[in-house]
Amino acid sequence: MTSVFEQLEPLLFSVEKPARYVGGELGSQEPEHGPGIVSWLLAYPDTYEIGLPNQGLQILYEILNERSDAAAERTYAPWHDLEKLMRDEGIPLFSVESHKPAHEFHVIAFNLSAELTYTNLLNMVDLAGIAVRTEDRGPNDAVIIAGGHCTYNPEPLGDFLDAAVLGDGEEVVSEINEAVAAWLALEEPQRSRRALHRLLSDVEGVYVPSLYQPVYEGPIQIGLERVADWVPDRIEKRSVMDLGEWPYPKQQLVPLIEVVHDRLNVEVFRGCTRGCRFCQAGMITRPVRERPAEQVIEMVQRGIERTGYDEVALTSLSTADFSGIESVVAAVVDNECNAGRVSVSLPSLRVDAFTVGTAAKIQQVKRTGLTFAPEGGTWRMRRVINKLITDDDLYAAVDAAFSQGWRRVKLYFLIGLPSERDEDVLGIAELGRRCVEIGRKYHQTVTVTASVGGFVPKPQTPFQWHAQDSGEELQRKISMLRAKAHETRGLTIRWHEPRASVAEALMSRGDRRMGAVIEDVWRQGGIFQEWGEFFDLGRFEAAMDRAGLKVEDVTTRQRSVDEVLPWDHLSAGLHKDFLVAEYQDALGELGVEDCRWTPCYDCGACTSLGLEHHVASTVPPAGGSQGTGQGIDLSVPVSVGAKPN
Repeated sequence: MTSVFEQLEPLLFSVEKPARYVGGELGSQEPEHGPGIVSWLLAYPDTYEIGLPNQGLQILYEILNERSDAAAERTYAPWHDLEKLMRDEGIPLFSVESHKPAHEFHVIAFNLSAELTYTNLLNMVDLAGIAVRTEDRGPNDAVIIAGGHCTYNPEPLGDFLDAAVLGDGEEVVSEINEAVAAWLALEEPQRSRRALHRLLSDVEGVYVPSLYQPVYEGPIQIGLERVADWVPDRIEKRSVMDLGEWPYPKQQLVPLIEVVHDRLNVEVFRGCTRGCRFCQAGMITRPVRERPAEQVIEMVQRGIERTGYDEVALTSLSTADFSGIESVVAAVVDNECNAGRVSVSLPSLRVDAFTVGTAAKIQQVKRTGLTFAPEGGTWRMRRVINKLITDDDLYAAVDAAFSQGWRRVKLYFLIGLPSERDEDVLGIAELGRRCVEIGRKYHQTVTVTASVGGFVPKPQTPFQWHAQDSGEELQRKISMLRAKAHETRGLTIRWHEPRASVAEALMSRGDRRMGAVIEDVWRQGGIFQEWGEFFDLGRFEAAMDRAGLKVEDVTTRQRSVDEVLPWDHLSAGLHKDFLVAEYQDALGELGVEDCRWTPCYDCGACTSLGLEHHVASTVPPAGGSQGTGQGIDLSVPVSVGAKPN
């Protein structure tokens, strides 16, 4: 394998942040390539600053490089300035470790965490010198695969991916490595693209789009045909059941320049059973699997010693729910080796699990940022989305924070949720006003920032059938909220671009016909669409029109629960009747308690993995009558989130 660094180096003097492209970070590796070794290029379709902290890529990077038959390097999307120079000089996409051309790797594997990066994926494949469409690739072209949360509906990228991986990657990545090795060992003409796809389809959790052909009737997909009898009817996700067996990353990368989440990150558990109906991550990552508290402490301590970071983030979907959270925080903060210099941040906080004791401990060294996510502006709205935290829960958490010295608190909300009314939107301003009042009991000046995002009904969730608000309607709600919030000094409203939510829905809810739209937007220069300064919904609308598709058919159209969805053949481990019942309970404003301390709701996540659901208590959840599915009537605010004695 060759290196392009000699050509690249002179160009780095002319670009912004050249350190993005040179590699050599603490924790980076120099894997050996050669006969019998499958070479991987792990790719993140965004800049170095966004992609380097991604824990998924770092975990796979270490696992693959521990194998004797694999070698893994990394690449990120080059910024506009360098890309232009690379195309002018004929320099292909390259790895940051050895600067080897991307097209010389056997596998290019993308982590897909956000739908608006899809055009970046095409751009990087093209920059690598590889045909963007799978059908145009030959037996000597790299295998293009993707994993991450977005692959629970990979159909919009179906024409471009050789395979998509559902679920956790720790185990399946080695099985894919073996499948690719078997393909590379074939002699031509046996080593065809179809032979590759057959081998990949034999790996559990791997979806090969070319083996399935969608059937359409007007704007609706009505079915999916397999190209052969041996093609699986349904693809089940992969789940790692014991995180204690996978203490990765062991050598977290330390970047050369400032990046997002620039700190030591340690995952404490995976999955969530809180049951928020809008939350795709919470649905697709079930069941909850905790890392042993002792292992968390060890990973933190070793990471601090190796990296020199003075801040550690304990990551999960709801970190305060970790059963050992207080002991872990105390162990990190009070450890004599840290000399009182290491602070702890909990990026995902449930307000009903945040206590004064936790607040006091995490601010002992430094007050890291606090963000709470009520999501809905009223108790009615939070029953609809099953975010069962009361106003009092929020006020108690905010009081705990301000009483321990914080002067700034961030709140996160969604608008455009199913059955939302204007009073639910204005309730956001009222919650913010009350939080400001609480803060002023302790400080003369406080800041409460309410960040507002437009709701996108995501695949594999109870809301997957629901219509999305139009961009115009989302903008109207934001304007109304801003006017109301302006009445409260100390309350600031931040919002996600409503038009970007529309484009996100096209990518996340579309079928395979959306591939033509993605390619069109890319060919018209639409890359880095996740960056506000480059985003242009007009490109997507024009591309939809040229493809003979209507935006509203994908976004604002209400779907029947009997309609075939583009992702129905892909399983996140959840029963359809569970999702339907949850949707019906949402429209009936009925909440469902966390299944960790209530009888099992049979969502399917545990039973599909052969697990027995363990009930923490036989005490029924607070509330009254049963709902249309498995919900409980919480029409009167009650104390929720506390385990029964």
